[in-house]
Amino acid sequence: MKQFQVICFLVLSLITSVCLPVQGFATEVSTFSDEQNTHIRSLAASCAACHGTFGNSVVNNQNIASRSTESKGANAVLAGMAVTELTEKLLGFRDGSRKATVMHRHAKGLTIDEINQLAAHFSKQQRIDKSPIKSEILKADHE
Repeated sequence: MKQFQVICFLVLSLITSVCLPVQGFATEVSTFSDEQNTHIRSLAASCAACHGTFGNSVVNNQNIASRSTESKGANAVLAGMAVTELTEKLLGFRDGSRKATVMHRHAKGLTIDEINQLAAHFSKQQRIDKSPIKSEILKADHE
């Protein structure tokens, strides 16, 4: 009887290890076309560290109310930004005419083609307004 239970357990484990990973694949949500390569994908992914997933960074309520892409003292929302606007900003960071803390370092390493492809990518992303959670809300939830 015990040997039968062990065999059933092993068979079920084998079946689930084969079937579950197939169901776990999610469709990638991206605006990259077939001709865009993994290099540009990795550049866009590295922007997420500061600018959020697909360019949707968390901004303060004032920027959300004005739907401003110009975040003062925060990371700009890149999602939905016009291609020309983002291209101009990145070129400004690259040549030093636009002031920044770290963006000039990132932009100096980009080629014109990379800047154009990144601007096209972020312009096609849907802007999702996110605001920081206030400490009062967190405190109320834990009381």
